[in-house]
Amino acid sequence: MNGSIRVGNLFGIPFYINPSWFLVLGLVTLTYGGELASVFPQLQGITPWLLGLITALLLFASVLAHELGHSFVAISQGIKVNSITLFIFGGLASLEKESETPGEAFWIAIAGPAVSVLLCGLFTAIQLTTPISGALAAIITLLASINLVLALFNLIPGLPLDGGNILKSLVWKITDNPYKGIVFASRVGQAFGWFAVILGGLAVLGISPYGSFWTLLIGFFLLQNAGRSAQSGTIQNKLSGLTAADAVNPNSPVITADLTLRDFANDYVIGKDLWRKFLVIDEEGKLLGALQVDDLKTIPTSEWVTTTVSELIQPIDIATTVQSDESLLDVIMRIEKQNESQVPVIKENGVLLGLLEKSTIAELAKEEFSDQTKPA
Repeated sequence: MNGSIRVGNLFGIPFYINPSWFLVLGLVTLTYGGELASVFPQLQGITPWLLGLITALLLFASVLAHELGHSFVAISQGIKVNSITLFIFGGLASLEKESETPGEAFWIAIAGPAVSVLLCGLFTAIQLTTPISGALAAIITLLASINLVLALFNLIPGLPLDGGNILKSLVWKITDNPYKGIVFASRVGQAFGWFAVILGGLAVLGISPYGSFWTLLIGFFLLQNAGRSAQSGTIQNKLSGLTAADAVNPNSPVITADLTLRDFANDYVIGKDLWRKFLVIDEEGKLLGALQVDDLKTIPTSEWVTTTVSELIQPIDIATTVQSDESLLDVIMRIEKQNESQVPVIKENGVLLGLLEKSTIAELAKEEFSDQTKPA
């Protein structure tokens, strides 16, 4: 999250705290400290608020344990955890990529609530089997109930909550399409978001005894994030049906190897400043390499009439090309990983189709988003 402060590593995972976390930490400390001072008047001085601070830290430690549950299962599947961040509404484990199967996605999603249920059981057992009493017993009881609430709340079947990821994995399993799962679970998340906004709004206006200002905020949080997930899932679903061939620039910078440098300069360079690098093909259309416009400077202009493009070809690593039938989503992941803005697209027989640019993919995604937002 933007503006988050890195405070170290947990089991090799970068750990961040968002500034909004400090607000909740202060509110919980003051609120619960005040309650302890009222219920247990024997607590003197700043002791109630010190206990309130400890309770607040233990509550966030429970949230952190919840996110570590997700993270450890993801790591067991070979998925890198980019970071864990604590913020105003809880925590977030950022994963490098999605699980490869709906079953694996399910286990990552359920791991967090499972940890919260285990912590609830642990604190309940401590309460029942030890002779603790007074403020300490109250704190243990609160930790048990909060972890139960954390588990149940996260099991609400709508993104971005864990229950939404569970629902996503189930729809993925049924439809064999992960993006349909994302869209469906996001729509459910939006429905719960609207419910929370209405409930919280009525409570703030004094119309309903249920809900609060926090309910309203949580509703907006769900709406915002579920909306983003729905948009992303819709675009991914659209792009998943396309191949690299569908995104090739029809005006790709392609020239033949037998072209003279004079003809190349006249037809493709002079008076034109669109391309500075051209793909070179043979008479069968197969990719041979590339030619940089600046390389023309290495040959005297008097020799351009007799020198062909083939003499200035630079080799292209075949690993940087993509097959024409490759999924466009897979191509996106590749060019992002390789930090490339464009890649040559070739057929199985080596014939060049043209150049695929990241900007073209962005335009396709933009068109899909525009289609989704047009009024019916």
